[in-house]
Amino acid sequence: MYTSIVVDDEKHCLEMMRRMEDEYEKKNEQFFVDVLRSEPSLVLRVHAVTILAELGGELAVPTLSDVVLHDPDPLVRHEAGFTLGQMGLASGVPALEEAVRHDKEAIVRHESAAALGSIGNQSARATLEAALKDEDELVRNSAATSLFNLKFLRTYSVGATAKERMPRP
Repeated sequence: MYTSIVVDDEKHCLEMMRRMEDEYEKKNEQFFVDVLRSEPSLVLRVHAVTILAELGGELAVPTLSDVVLHDPDPLVRHEAGFTLGQMGLASGVPALEEAVRHDKEAIVRHESAAALGSIGNQSARATLEAALKDEDELVRNSAATSLFNLKFLRTYSVGATAKERMPRP
């Protein structure tokens, strides 16, 4: 089921988008967590999720985990899965594994499988192996790619966490 409310109140959404820019500059992670918990508009929830990919730390993981598992819109769940992968925190793994195993939408299962590979936690191996039998080819390919990444990391690891492996300028 997709969200029926893309923009609930245009004036409000425009003002919130402007506020998001201000709060981003302040690095106010809590503001974006609050948006995810309180705003019905798809456009605001997607924007908040994508900003948390850059700002987010452990504070955001419980909210993003809830979003990836329970948001009514698969696009928002997909973006939350992507964000958890980009954040690279192992605390996001349980929700991503649950989404890979049980989300009814292939786009969410695919992105959650890809995110597990980005995080690189070896504990996700069994979930990814099971996803190789998913009915959707995109999910199977994401699982295979992530399993290859886990193998690479096990063989040539350059850091214990995804954040430690990130290229530095």
